[in-house]
Amino acid sequence: VVHRGPGRPPAPLPGLRTMSGRPGDIETMHTLKVDNISFTSTSAALREAFARFGSLGDVYMPTDYATNQPRGFAFVRYYDKRDAEDAMDAMDGKVFDGREIRVQFALHKRPDKPTGGGGGGGMYGGGGAYGGGGGAYG
Repeated sequence: VVHRGPGRPPAPLPGLRTMSGRPGDIETMHTLKVDNISFTSTSAALREAFARFGSLGDVYMPTDYATNQPRGFAFVRYYDKRDAEDAMDAMDGKVFDGREIRVQFALHKRPDKPTGGGGGGGMYGGGGAYGGGGGAYG
């Protein structure tokens, strides 16, 4: 159990995952969308930068289906909403890996089944799927 200070309940142990390798019970997590990240940034670097605000459930950086290159944005999940708010307040507008990032609460949850979409096609591609800008998750 991770202690987070007065008035805040203990968080689950960080990094708990299901047998599939996915974080457990994502429905109760609070997701931030991080835009304008460098194409050379890694999920490990994001995890390190955002972990100081609270217990992280997951860090996900979508990649282009065809090239496997990062798409310039990521999703960071926290177990506690206040931790996510603290991270958003502190990190929005900050320079990370040489770029000014934008951090906001994700507007929608990740779909159970990726639908593909225009532009990039395939899993999580283009604007119609998960975070492609202009679509339901962007």
